[in-house]
Amino acid sequence: MSELPQPASVVPPVLLVGNPNVGKSVIFGALTRRYVTVSNYPGTTVEVTRGEGRAIPGRPEVVDTPGTNSLTPQSEDERVTRDILLAEPAAVVLQVGDTKNLRRVLYLTAQLAEMGRRQLLVLNLQDEARDLGVRVESAELESRLGIPVIPATAIRNAGLDAIPRRLGEAAIARLQPSYPAVVERAVLETAALLPAELGESRRGIALMLLAADRTLADWAAARLSAAARADIDARRAAVDRALGVSTATAIARARHRAVASLLRQVFHVDRAQRGSLRDRLGAWSMHPVWGVPILLAVLFVAYEFVGVFGAGVLVGLVEDGLFGKVINPAVGSLVTRFVPWEWAKDLLVGPYGIVTMALTYAIAIVLPVVGTFFVFFGVLEDSGYLPRLAVMLNRGFRVMGLNGKAVLPMVLGLGCDTMATLTTRILPTKKERVLVTLLLALGVPCSAQLGVILAMLASIAPLGTVLWVGVVMLVLFGVGWAAARLIPGRGSDFLLEVPPVRVPSLLNIAIKTAARTEWYLKEAVPLFILGTLLLFVLDRLAVLPALEAAARPLVVGFLGLPEKATDAFLIGFLRRDYGAAGFFVLRQQGLLDGVQALVSLVVITLFVPCIANFFMMIKERGLAASVAMAGFIVPFAFLVGGVLNFVLRALGVTL
Repeated sequence: MSELPQPASVVPPVLLVGNPNVGKSVIFGALTRRYVTVSNYPGTTVEVTRGEGRAIPGRPEVVDTPGTNSLTPQSEDERVTRDILLAEPAAVVLQVGDTKNLRRVLYLTAQLAEMGRRQLLVLNLQDEARDLGVRVESAELESRLGIPVIPATAIRNAGLDAIPRRLGEAAIARLQPSYPAVVERAVLETAALLPAELGESRRGIALMLLAADRTLADWAAARLSAAARADIDARRAAVDRALGVSTATAIARARHRAVASLLRQVFHVDRAQRGSLRDRLGAWSMHPVWGVPILLAVLFVAYEFVGVFGAGVLVGLVEDGLFGKVINPAVGSLVTRFVPWEWAKDLLVGPYGIVTMALTYAIAIVLPVVGTFFVFFGVLEDSGYLPRLAVMLNRGFRVMGLNGKAVLPMVLGLGCDTMATLTTRILPTKKERVLVTLLLALGVPCSAQLGVILAMLASIAPLGTVLWVGVVMLVLFGVGWAAARLIPGRGSDFLLEVPPVRVPSLLNIAIKTAARTEWYLKEAVPLFILGTLLLFVLDRLAVLPALEAAARPLVVGFLGLPEKATDAFLIGFLRRDYGAAGFFVLRQQGLLDGVQALVSLVVITLFVPCIANFFMMIKERGLAASVAMAGFIVPFAFLVGGVLNFVLRALGVTL
């Protein structure tokens, strides 16, 4: 009788943990052979990414967690990382750190050690450390910590081959801070109150509870009795009285002392190598005065590369050349020859045809513009400019009850508002997350829409660009200022990791551009087709002329646009970039003058968010809040456009 097969041993998962912007996602890609967005600014990974560790023996699950500076969370993404550590006690922690910022790295190492987590440490960005004269004695650090320490430059694949080989050597780091006796006694007594199944994690959790970590309230309520929680609160109060400072402060000071002691043994800096041109350029880009001309230069390059080259040269080649002279005539000829039904011919190549409208808009008009914007945005991401922009704009954002950290999701909205809404999790308070979600939906155009907007702005006088930017910024700051006073809650302090200025990686930009183009083809093009089908059905049912007539007082009378603009607004409810493309075509056909083009751009910029973003708003902010935001945005967009139309006409402005 043959024996039954024995179940294979379960390989524990690997958790990638580390500070923001240290290269976790690059290492995740190397271990799983999956691509994830890699950018030179914090907050890129805001959801948990999982994959099979194909480069690791046993192929364990690899989890890329959001960046965190501490296991006492200050934001929602930090809380996600802490909760994963609590939920996966058997997982091996692969801590990734920035060699240049070893103090911050080791502070997190100390917290992981107190949680009893087996780990190994990857000291990434070795190339940048060398450029700054930073030297870490990795072998000595490994000896003192008692865990594998692997120097690496992940973006060049240097040192990553050691991770799978040394994963089995993971251990609990020997970095235990020396706490005052009263704190140590309270930790031991608190740990004794915690469930035994928590094992070696009890010490770390006890320290979190004594540090008054409010984000653990639900966790503690589910596992501890009311009497035990009251006992912990009483111990914390007793320690506060005994030390004359909060227990959290005493714990943090002890950790910093332990880290500082270790740093003196292994961390060295050659001061003579500081002050490079890249350092000075990075400092200038954050300066409240010198940062302005740098920002204007960046905007000028974007205008020339996306608005002129992408929307002019590339769109001309694809729309007029490929589609106008090859694809559309060929498809029209085939349809005329082989399709006997008139309605089917119209469906494919009519005024609202899938080929002549949907695919022409999506591929010939929008894709070249979007592609150039993806390349430009990738350069900004990799260079490290975006966090510096956040620092420079911090003072202005204070007017809206926000700080410079809110710049990051709003700049990300220039790539995709849907994902940017998700990244609002990096903001510490609910009030800030609601405010930024509103502003993203109101006036931050996504890459596809912004590309078309730049194309239209390139076709009118430079004053039009100035007016568009001015009106949109005035609306954003005005609505932000008012909403900050109406939405209850508090703001937060501005704490942001500013990475070094880096030379963008051409390979990384190419990969990101390809991935984002794939996203556009998969997510946006089907909605372009759906919008065209909607217009086709409305036209066949004679509803479209009725809608145009009904909208005439608003579109023609108030906004001063032609009746055909109603079509663009209708499909704009599906995707704002599709609506913008409709206005772009009207401009190409000579149906919009300069003022009409500007008014249409302002309205479609402030228009209702696309379907995908609206669903993400519901997911993040709830149905009631999302409906309220959309209900405010739509009439407000038309109001701003109408006022702008009357002002420009009254002043006799021509563009």
